[in-house]
Amino acid sequence: MTILSYQVFQAVVEQGSFRKAAEVMNLTPSAVSHAISAMEQELGFTLFTRSKNGISLTNYGETLQPYINAVLSSEESLNQAVFNLNGLQQGLVKIGCFSSVCTNWMPDIINSFKQEFPGINLEIYQGTYADVSEWIKNGTVDMGFLSVSSAKDLPIVPLYRDPLLCVVPKGFPKNPATEAMTIGEMHDKVFVSQMESTDADIQKFLQDNGLNVRSSYHVVDDLSQIAIVAKGLGICIMPKMVMNDIPYLVDMYPTDPSACRIIGISVRNPNFMAPAVKTLYEHIIAQYQEEEFQLV
Repeated sequence: MTILSYQVFQAVVEQGSFRKAAEVMNLTPSAVSHAISAMEQELGFTLFTRSKNGISLTNYGETLQPYINAVLSSEESLNQAVFNLNGLQQGLVKIGCFSSVCTNWMPDIINSFKQEFPGINLEIYQGTYADVSEWIKNGTVDMGFLSVSSAKDLPIVPLYRDPLLCVVPKGFPKNPATEAMTIGEMHDKVFVSQMESTDADIQKFLQDNGLNVRSSYHVVDDLSQIAIVAKGLGICIMPKMVMNDIPYLVDMYPTDPSACRIIGISVRNPNFMAPAVKTLYEHIIAQYQEEEFQLV
């Protein structure tokens, strides 16, 4: 098998069809189909299931995907190293991020990085903590933003402490004697919650403080959660970064006890990064790492 075969495989996975993969690679659909068929014949098993609803990876294909991504990543690293030896800074870096980092940080990261390194292109993949973690592990992205608690077995460099807030409907009855929302005031309230894979830090806060969440609202994005709260249907815990420029009328209070999520940048192997990946990695750390997390 050749590098081109692996590139065709990756394009088909990313595009979800032979025709779209052919378009992005400037090949004919028959050439893409032939390349995949040749791979399957050489391997001795099928990589994709074809149906009228489209294509999907077989179990064999899913097993091979991380290895093929690793081969392509190594080839990209080699090409970038050659460019660097010739005095050129070029390459492609794929970065995964969750929604609040995508909206609050990524535009500035893209602009500042492109000004300094115009030859390095960035591709952004937005998803949940679980998505980003899986993308890092299987090689879909070169690096990703996660919270420290959601990184689990992935190495992560802490960057930023993001306080958790209690978000309530406008005019929610609050004890005026305290600025923060206490656990007692949150007890027995209806919460608007997200899946654990989406907000692991918030789930931990609720569990650590004995808040047994009663909820009929289980959503997967921040804005939906806040919109439901704004209508008076419950309260929620939300990182402060999420609340920047929110278009809904809500009140927000620090929590008592105080809590936060720690945002970090993660790569699968910090000791082996392509030159362009390392350049972006160091750029992000220099730009966003708070003093308390810096090594002295």
